[in-house]
Amino acid sequence: MELNEALIRIEHPPHTGTYNKNRLSPLRILRKVALFVVIFVFSFHLSFPLGIKYLPTGLQYLSAEFEGRQQAIREILEVLERHPTGLASVTKEELAEVIYEEATRHNLDPKFILALIAIESSFQNWSVSEQGAKGLMQIMPYVAESLAQELGIEYSGDRTLFNPYLNIKMGTYYLTQLTKDFNDIRLALAAYNYGPTYIKSLIEKKEGIPLNYNRKFLTAYQNI
Repeated sequence: MELNEALIRIEHPPHTGTYNKNRLSPLRILRKVALFVVIFVFSFHLSFPLGIKYLPTGLQYLSAEFEGRQQAIREILEVLERHPTGLASVTKEELAEVIYEEATRHNLDPKFILALIAIESSFQNWSVSEQGAKGLMQIMPYVAESLAQELGIEYSGDRTLFNPYLNIKMGTYYLTQLTKDFNDIRLALAAYNYGPTYIKSLIEKKEGIPLNYNRKFLTAYQNI
């Protein structure tokens, strides 16, 4: 910067006999303005680090929101780390973020999704039930194909079902839809396990709904 200023002074000497070294050249002013604009724009795209104490007035909420999100993701990851998922560490870290994002998207407690994973697959990504349900949230292939279509996911059979991110996305969406259909979370959980058609038939016949799955879910939720 000093060298450039020197060259400018040599090539364009001041008209007066005395040079004011405090005077800013147009080039320096332009550079300062450009730097200010860049910093101003990027400040709205960069995440504030954890523990930040001072933010411009009106932006303090960003620190608390970001820290809350990171804390929730860490807690989810701790749960995943305690179980033999069959997934790489980096995958579990990304999966923790997916679980948090999907829970937030569907207005659910992340522990709700974790409890469902616990009783469905015991956190084992490659789990397959006797009925043929697959993945962390144990989704039947024909159900997964329908869910993938609704969500705009390209369905590729086992490749999709055993993709932990897509399995979580489809499973959480499926539970949310069941909750809307039955307007009762207990019935939605029963439908997730036994199938919505079977549960609807019991309701139509005014027969008792099996609640053992709900009890298992509650126990898993409390132990997360």
